[in-house]
Amino acid sequence: MVVVGIIAGFLLIMNLIGFFSMGIDKKRATKKMWRIPEATLFMIAILGGSVGSLAGMRFFHHKTRHWYFVYGMPTILIIQIVATILLLFYSPIQFYIM
Repeated sequence: MVVVGIIAGFLLIMNLIGFFSMGIDKKRATKKMWRIPEATLFMIAILGGSVGSLAGMRFFHHKTRHWYFVYGMPTILIIQIVATILLLFYSPIQFYIM
């Protein structure tokens, strides 16, 4: 049960980082300041912040004209969902959510 809490906390933090990094990068873009590298934005999504990154893209209207973000972020999320389902149902290790 402790492991599930740790994973949930990690995912919450990563999604908050993903959301706010999109907002910070958008604000810096409008002020012509130093930007967050695109590779960093993708790495945040890959490490578990894909939902927050997608929400940040929509909320701040940021990176919505770049095809690699428009298709890449949802692809990362779908891969994470499929991997989680496969891990939960087809892993030789039993995972108990409750």
